[in-house]
Amino acid sequence: MDDWMILGVIAGFLTTVGFVPQLLRGLQTKHMEDVSLLMPVILGAGMLLWLFYGLTLDNIPIVVWNGIAFALNIGIIALKLKYSGKAERRGTTPGS
Repeated sequence: MDDWMILGVIAGFLTTVGFVPQLLRGLQTKHMEDVSLLMPVILGAGMLLWLFYGLTLDNIPIVVWNGIAFALNIGIIALKLKYSGKAERRGTTPGS
């Protein structure tokens, strides 16, 4: 593995792991009102394009990390759709 491949693996790891805290926080608190839906939708579209780009180049780090990041991003979107507005529907606010 050359130095550029190692750099790609590290960069992909760091940008992918960045989604984990938000996903874990959403699972723990069941509160996603403060998370924008538009951000993960736009990022997901970009990740999907990067994934296809990596496939055409046969670039394993691009494919692997964007595939994992896309899956994590879908998880954030799912939590956003599931938990946003839940407090309002119950007539309460989070933390009360």
